Amino acid sequence: MRLKGKKIVLLSENLYQELELWVPYYRLKEEGAEVTVVGTGSSRTYTSKHGYPVDVDKEAKEISMSDYDGIVIPGGYAPDMMRRYPEMVRLVREAHHQGKVVAAICHAGWMLASAGIVKGKRSRASLPLKMTLSTQERIT
Repeated sequence: MRLKGKKIVLLSENLYQELELWVPYYRLKEEGAEVTVVGTGSSRTYTSKHGYPVDVDKEAKEISMSDYDGIVIPGGYAPDMMRRYPEMVRLVREAHHQGKVVAAICHAGWMLASAGIVKGKRSRASLPLKMTLSTQERIT
């Protein structure tokens, strides 16, 4: 249990990609981490691209990253929804500024750009995401 005692935020919104939320969720728990699923506040349950539900433990406005050790942002279309909520973006920005782990999977790069934490850094993205981000960030 290498993550025993660690507290991780896992962001969620509608249209998340199932494997990009559930695999990190269960792997983190298997390693001993306490995982808190955090939503935008638009619902207490979000549905994946294929209809799988996830219940949130907290809304973004209810937490501070100073109480957590890292944050995971799954992909799918959820990050495009998440970035429309300033409290979700705040969590990503806080985690970065506090030197915490920020894990962004696939389209979660939208959240990194919205939080302003990728500028000046090198990253990878699929062509559609690259086209979206390249106006603000250095993407290869």
